[in-house]
Amino acid sequence: MDRGVSVVVGEENEEESPLEQLVAGVIMALVFLVGFGLLALGNPWFWIAFPVGFAGVLPAAMALVRLYESRQREEAEATDETEDALATLRRRYATGELSEEAFEQKVERLLETETVADARKVTDSRREVRDDEAVEFEHS
Repeated sequence: MDRGVSVVVGEENEEESPLEQLVAGVIMALVFLVGFGLLALGNPWFWIAFPVGFAGVLPAAMALVRLYESRQREEAEATDETEDALATLRRRYATGELSEEAFEQKVERLLETETVADARKVTDSRREVRDDEAVEFEHS
């Protein structure tokens, strides 16, 4: 029997970010300040501050911090993808794979589409324009 190995199912190995630690510390300090402040003032309902603060405000604040951080990561990844694509275009132009006109066209298309959804919209609109031009050509 191996006693040195233990497996915990469902446990995440993520550590809290500095922003999460800061927000948690501030929220806890405020909850204690409000709760004990109400106790010092003689309010019999002082204890309400603790469940509201620790079971309501703290989890909500942590969820907002995680949402904010995930959006920041997504934006950074999207920027990295754009920079990688731009670097690839520059390399292909430098090696002669792309003409100057093709390079400029691809750079323009890359810069006007920030997300995959934007790229699909641009592609669909260009496809519709081409289809309309083909229909007009057939009628003439």
